[in-house]
Amino acid sequence: RGAPSGAPVQSGMDESKPLKVRLTFSVILVGVSLLFAAVVTDHWAVLSPKVEEYNATCEAAHFGLWRLCTKRIFMREQGPKEKGCGPISLPGEHNCSYFKHFTPGQSSEIFEVTTQKEYSISAAAIAIFSVGFAIIGTICVLLSFRKKRDYLLKPASMFYTFAGLCIIISVEVMRQSVKRMIDSKETVWIEYSYSWSFACACASFVLLFICGITLLLIALPRFPQNPWETCMDAEPEH
Repeated sequence: RGAPSGAPVQSGMDESKPLKVRLTFSVILVGVSLLFAAVVTDHWAVLSPKVEEYNATCEAAHFGLWRLCTKRIFMREQGPKEKGCGPISLPGEHNCSYFKHFTPGQSSEIFEVTTQKEYSISAAAIAIFSVGFAIIGTICVLLSFRKKRDYLLKPASMFYTFAGLCIIISVEVMRQSVKRMIDSKETVWIEYSYSWSFACACASFVLLFICGITLLLIALPRFPQNPWETCMDAEPEH
């Protein structure tokens, strides 16, 4: 009499697993979208020089993993707490160019220092690894929806976790790059701030890392809650 009463419970547990996977995958897709937005946009950091005089133009910059954009802003007056050029949202002449180490035909004075080139190339390379892990993880999850290939959820969860770790490493490399530019005497930048692309990268790390671990926990086999469940699932001896 014990077997029939236990069977529906086991079935109910199995039926709830696909729903959990789909909900977790929906959140993961948000994290992947934020990851792609961070990688392809140019608003990781905003730099501005010190403004010596008003009623003149100054040049502020914002950059991402691949491009540097400068904007000439006409400064009339500043608030008591403002020292640099900007904000970057003010109207002005806008010019974007890819970094010299990615496109040899173009130049970028900000990243001519060897150290800054190394930081920029490292951050971009690590971000590419993050995108690759996210794509492979997504393919594994989509394949797991067909013909009950639940075993693909475990590698998918690890790929998403690796993607989150890679993008947060890229964020830290970029943060160190900005800090070195501000501290260096070879640059004119005195003010900096992190913009929305940087926030997208941080948010994608949180979603991918947490949901990757959650997906792994969902994919793991359920441990028996009662001692007799193991006996009930065992095959009869002949």
